[in-house]
Amino acid sequence: MDARQTPARLLLIAAGGTGGHMFPAQALAEAMVRKGWRVKLSTDARGARYTGGFPHVVQVQEVASATFARGGVLARLAVPFRIAGGILGAAMAQLRDRPAVVVGFGGYPTIPALAAAWLLRRPRMIHEQNGVLGRVNQFFAPRVDRVACGTWPTDLPAGVQAVHTGNPVRMAVLDRSGAGYIAPGDYPISLVVIGGSQGARILSDVVPEAVALLPDALRRNLRVVQQAREEDIARVVDRYEQAGIRAEVQPFFTDIPARLSEAQLVISRSGASSIADISVIGRPSILIPYAAATGDHQSANARGLVQAEAAILIPEKALDAATLSGHMTAVLSRPDAASRMAANALSQGRPDATDRLVALVEALAAGAPQ
Repeated sequence: MDARQTPARLLLIAAGGTGGHMFPAQALAEAMVRKGWRVKLSTDARGARYTGGFPHVVQVQEVASATFARGGVLARLAVPFRIAGGILGAAMAQLRDRPAVVVGFGGYPTIPALAAAWLLRRPRMIHEQNGVLGRVNQFFAPRVDRVACGTWPTDLPAGVQAVHTGNPVRMAVLDRSGAGYIAPGDYPISLVVIGGSQGARILSDVVPEAVALLPDALRRNLRVVQQAREEDIARVVDRYEQAGIRAEVQPFFTDIPARLSEAQLVISRSGASSIADISVIGRPSILIPYAAATGDHQSANARGLVQAEAAILIPEKALDAATLSGHMTAVLSRPDAASRMAANALSQGRPDATDRLVALVEALAAGAPQ
């Protein structure tokens, strides 16, 4: 057969229905399509909402999601049967169109594709974004050929070895990788406050009060960009106005990479994607892990930046306006220390995370019988 007639190799990506799983999956899909691979995505209805940014050539296969964590007794009793049906369907699909590699990014919707790949002995790997393996990745870690970690160090099951690839970031973040840091001084200072939809409430409660407690010399120069839930915006804006602070408060910013590159300090939850963005751009941060995160994985996510002296961690139970204001003052009133934090953050970044994942996929494919 002529090389031009040889079918392109197939990569099957499986990802759960959250942005934390889907964004790195999208980055890998984009890279593999550019390299001439065919790519299929297996996800659930929630994940399908995030597929608008995937290359149009990626075939999306929706699977029924089943989890023991939600639903009533009857729904939970049905979970094993739904999972078994999903695995059978995935195995039949993989027999019809054999993937060269199967990659899971975590979440219950990845179970059918990964289990089928294990049964059929197809090359397979997982990528864990957080510093603690999610339940599904915890189960599959000993049953795949490679484990890639976005956060380092990551807590792993006994006997499991992993490769630190980093977490893939959006092109808009890569475009600002290592953007020059302007240390705080007697001129406009930018504070960026970001928190996921689940974690933004406490930041709306505490950050404006903490800003109001800053010394006058800092407060008069401060400009705040803060993400807040829709229902909290009015009171957050009102509190900043009372303190005489210029603030932009929105539920979502489309230009966060640009805002981060202009920031002197970032206050954030420590979700894996936020940590990756802060590290790749290189900014000092104060991190407040979301206390309800499964396995306290946000504290694990923050560990690398904290150990590198690039970030200050405040546990949620210890967060109050006075404590936060004190840490903000310590960073913003010491430009040399702030610059060191920025440089240390940049040293933890992995702007080549997508390339590292691509290399693992290609190595698995090269070693597999086709």
